[in-house]
Parts: sequence; C-alpha cells; structure tokens
Amino acid sequence: MNITQEKIDDLNAVVKIKIAPEDYTAKVDNSIKEQAKKANLPGFRKGMVPAAHIKKMYGKSILVEAINTLLSETLNNYLTENKVEILGQPLPVLDNGKDFKWDNTDEFEFDYELGLAPAVDIDITSKNKFTEYQVKADEETLASRIKNIRRSYGKMTNPEVSADDDVLYADLAQLSPDGSVFEGGIAHTGSIRLDQVEDKKILKTLIGLKKDDVVELDLQQAFNNNETIIAKLLGIEEEEGKDLKSKFQVTVKNVNRLEEADLNQEFFDKIFGEGVVTDEAGFTAKITEEVEGMFKQDADRKLQNDMYINILDSVNIVLPDAFLKKWLKATNEKLTDEELAEGYEDFAKNLKWTLIENKLIKDNNIEIKYEDVFATAKSRLDAQFRMYSPTPMPEDQLAQYTATFLQEKDNANRIFEEVKALKVFDYIKTVATLEQKDIAYNKFIEMK
Repeated sequence: MNITQEKIDDLNAVVKIKIAPEDYTAKVDNSIKEQAKKANLPGFRKGMVPAAHIKKMYGKSILVEAINTLLSETLNNYLTENKVEILGQPLPVLDNGKDFKWDNTDEFEFDYELGLAPAVDIDITSKNKFTEYQVKADEETLASRIKNIRRSYGKMTNPEVSADDDVLYADLAQLSPDGSVFEGGIAHTGSIRLDQVEDKKILKTLIGLKKDDVVELDLQQAFNNNETIIAKLLGIEEEEGKDLKSKFQVTVKNVNRLEEADLNQEFFDKIFGEGVVTDEAGFTAKITEEVEGMFKQDADRKLQNDMYINILDSVNIVLPDAFLKKWLKATNEKLTDEELAEGYEDFAKNLKWTLIENKLIKDNNIEIKYEDVFATAKSRLDAQFRMYSPTPMPEDQLAQYTATFLQEKDNANRIFEEVKALKVFDYIKTVATLEQKDIAYNKFIEMK
C-alpha cells in the first residue's frame, strides 16, 4: 500500500492511493470463505458450497467491495494521522486513465481531489466594538400586549353594530363583473376579522354594520393581496386565492366581539397565580417585564448578527471555490447550475463562519458539554409545550422528552450547533467592547 499527496496549491491537493494484490488478497479470500459458509445454492448443501464456486460467481463483486472498504479506511486514516484539514469530502478522480481487469492480480491506483481548509487568522480584542441594545417597551407596544392578554381571558359578545377589532360572521358570494352574484361561483360562510383589514377606506365601510346588512367587498384590496387570509376566509386553496380578482357580496349574519377581561384579582390570579399581583400597577409591571424579556431575545439576535457580519468582513478567508462547487454538485444530484450559482455565496459565508468558530473554540479552549446541549434542548422543548398549554410540564417528564429528542441524530446535531454558536458569541462578548444603549421597541424594529 502506498499513499501520497500532491499539493496543487494552498487550497487544493490530490491524494494518490496505490494498492497491490498483497494488500487485498487475504481480505478477498476471507470474504469468499464467509460467503461459502452462508451460501444456499441449488445443488449444494447449505454451508458446503466450494469457495472456488463462490469466487467464480461473485469474485468480482467481492473484490470491488473489498477495494472500496480498503480505500475508505486508508484515506480516512491518512487524513487523520497527517492532520490534513479538508472541506467537504474527497472526490474521486473518475477520468484518471486507469483501466483495471478486476481479476485479483491488478495493481490499483486511485486519485482523490481534496479541498484544503485555509488557515484562519483571527484575534478578538477590546478594539472590536459592538452595541448591545436594551430594548424597552414603548407605550403602543405595551398597550397592544395588554389588550391581547385581556381579550384572551375575555368573553365573546354579539353587539348590534360592528366596531374596530370585531369579527363579522358573514355569507360571502362571488360577483360577476356586472355586480350580480356569479352563478356557480365561490360561496362560503366565513369570519372577517376587521383587525386584518389593511385598507382604511374599506375598513370604514365595514364599521357600523349590523345583522343582515349587505356590502360589496374587494378582498384583494382589503387584505393587501394576502392569499393566506383570503383563502382561509373563502375556504379555498392559497394558489386560487392568489389569483382571485372578483369582488364579493358580504351578507352579515352576526357581529362577534371579544370583550376585554376586567382588571380584577380573579384575572390577576388566573395569569400569575394567586396573590402574585394585586393591582393594575403590578399587572403592568409584570407584562412590561415579560415583553422586555421577549425583546431581549431580539436584541441578542441583533448583537449576534452584528458580530457575525463585522467579524466575517474583517477576516480574509479564501476558499477552494471550484472544488466546493464540484463537491456540492456531486453530493446533490438534483442541484442545478442556477441553484448553485444563486446559493453558493450564502453557503460560502456560513462555511467561513464555521471555520472562524472552530478557530476560536480551539484557540480559547471553549468546551461544549453534553449538559449544555441537554439544557438547551430542554429549554426549546419547554417553550414549544408552553405554546399549547401555559401549565409547565413536570420536570421529570420534560427531561424524559428531552432525552428521547436528543436520541435522534439530526436533533442532537442541530442543538449542538446552536450551543456551539452561543458559546462562541458568549466568548466574543467577554473580550470585545460592548456599548449598552437603551432604545424603544418601535425604534428598534426600524433598524431590522
């Protein structure tokens, strides 16, 4: 066995592996004997098939399998032992001019292209400056959140006349261009949420309606061409809702209103537990804390994105682009040239950031422990469960769900990468200069 590496340049190389008969003959013979013991062929008792017969029938396929296994083991061991850092996977050179007989006497030579990982030179210091925003709840955002919570615990009423934020339960009938009801057209009974109507002029025509009132409605204009809302309202597919141009006759069957819950002790206890909040000021303070807690996640994401962009732009990393494009095509058979051209830039950015992450982790001895992965997965699952029920899941049950969740390789890898990213960002925060700045939420979202 002989394996050599020829460097084409700093980012590309070719590995040549030469295999002589003495490297594979014993493996092939052993495989043939094993097959003979297991073979069940007509004319022979099970386990009594002569090895020569197995070799005649299956010798070539056994040889191919043995060579492939030997190649894989040899190449992986070589890269590991020589600490060759590569991107993607080695690609076999298919047109190297070699032609083999596959008769157990061949001397094989296989060539593999390598995309070499570039050296990464990065040093985060206090000279790296970032703004860490402390997002505060502005009056409008806070009022909207309080209103939604009160309505969530409120009761449904049926006022005589519609007002802002009411829901019109109505019959909708598709109209012909002349304004008459289109025979055989779309007819459906649905709920029109006035808080979803974006056109202000149309919204005015829907306020002040009562049962049995009839109005004409341009759905595309009313909902700003939102096919999802339109399709749900009419009970049709979104694709059909996207192309719908007709106006509709709306006949009001009922006006529904969700009244806000009273700010009393019963309401406070339902949300926060008995006696935790006792007055409106305490209620507002709790909601402010909750809202600003959610804003902190947004602020953290912005800080991470600012770090990502700044550091990525400041580090000069050159990739073996031609190799990587070839590798992407080889490992994604359905990937078109157009898709590759459109998506390669984002792929390259993510790969460069991964190289930066790995360098920072290695140079600064950043540890990623299983308990960190478990705690993060547990937190994510807890948040998902709370979307369906405000009552927290028992700790032992949540832990069991988490353990089961992490048994799936894809889940474990995804959470590991998330923890890895968070660990790197946390490290950057400890060495870079963070300038804290208070900002109202409505101003913060304008920055996105």
